Amino acid sequence: MDWTPRRTRKREDEEKARNRRRPAARREGFVRRPTVTLPALALLALIACQPETPLTQAEPGEPLPGLTDAQRDAFAEGFALFNRPFDAETGLGPLFNQDRCSSCHDLPTSGGHGAEPVTKVTRFDPVEGCSTLAERGGDLLQARVTEAGRAAGLTPEDYPQGMTAITEMRAPAVYGLGLVARIPEAAILVGADPEDADGDGISGRPNFDGEGRVGRFGRRAQHATLSGFIAEALLLEMGITSPAHPAEVSRNGIPVPPGADPAPDPEATAAQVQRLVDYIELLAPPARRLPDDSQALADIQEGERIFAFAGCDACHTPTFTLGASDDPVFAGARFNLYSDLLLHEMGPELADICSPSTTASEWKTARLVGLGLRNEFLHDGRAQRISSAIDLHGGEAAASRDLFRRLTSTAREQLLAFLRSL
Repeated sequence: MDWTPRRTRKREDEEKARNRRRPAARREGFVRRPTVTLPALALLALIACQPETPLTQAEPGEPLPGLTDAQRDAFAEGFALFNRPFDAETGLGPLFNQDRCSSCHDLPTSGGHGAEPVTKVTRFDPVEGCSTLAERGGDLLQARVTEAGRAAGLTPEDYPQGMTAITEMRAPAVYGLGLVARIPEAAILVGADPEDADGDGISGRPNFDGEGRVGRFGRRAQHATLSGFIAEALLLEMGITSPAHPAEVSRNGIPVPPGADPAPDPEATAAQVQRLVDYIELLAPPARRLPDDSQALADIQEGERIFAFAGCDACHTPTFTLGASDDPVFAGARFNLYSDLLLHEMGPELADICSPSTTASEWKTARLVGLGLRNEFLHDGRAQRISSAIDLHGGEAAASRDLFRRLTSTAREQLLAFLRSL
């Protein structure tokens, strides 16, 4: 059986066809130098001298380069709020998981990934479909209670009746999300092929929010805007209400008792939410970690070639470039992402909780930027090595996974070296 991915075989077939149309001397590598006119030479020289737009990146936790003084002030204010501990008097709880944003986003710096898992549950019925158990407090369990809540008789949430699936989730890094927020919807949709019309085995599709906007944030691309993403996290993870979510979460569907929450709602102002948005918008993607050793660098470069040959870049789109903008920080920015921001069917090994707009085994392509900063992989952290995470890929990624399994040990290590450099 030929284990070459369909998209790769298509490229090889096209190359063979081009070779058949070339003279024999060219196919053998004996290429006669063509006659080039002076204007053509000048054009070639001009193209060769055009520098590639540098990547927008910085050390982990640092802001985007080129900020104005006002943007630096906004970044600093947002950083302080992102790392500030809340208590009951300032809006925490009464049910919550962590008391500050950075508790889930602190590795290796503020804005990074988190080691503290949260528990999510859902119910799936073949007739009724997927339920996030909203009537029983929702799909995210709150595991902690403030002292004021305990004094009022409140306890942490229990596993709700009727659930059929349970999982742990690890928080991904929020580096570079301001750039992701500015990717035009058309640039995301151009990669969608829900019916696999081109027959390459890849059938990514977009997710949409309640207003019909293309989703890009969250494990299943359920949020289209940073403000929506942040306001929901404030409520569900910290129990902090805001203008977008002015009501407290319940305990398994039962309203919190009087006196459990002393702070008036909404507990976070629109200005505070905006400060958090400003901070995350201005966080830079982490820079590549490249070695000084020439052989190690050559291995990484070969690993990048193998990444493309295996068809991994069909979903993990390496870079995006933004268009014109009134803000010079974002205008024409080119940045690494290694995601197409689309949903893909990943097979039974990665099937987990469901969502109303996805199946249990559909996930947004994970961003690989910053992969080398992590030591746990996949949404639930079950993989302790990158190779283990690759081995669990199925569904649309099965062909690339099988090719990875068939690589020589040298080629496999080169590919892993490339991934660790991201």
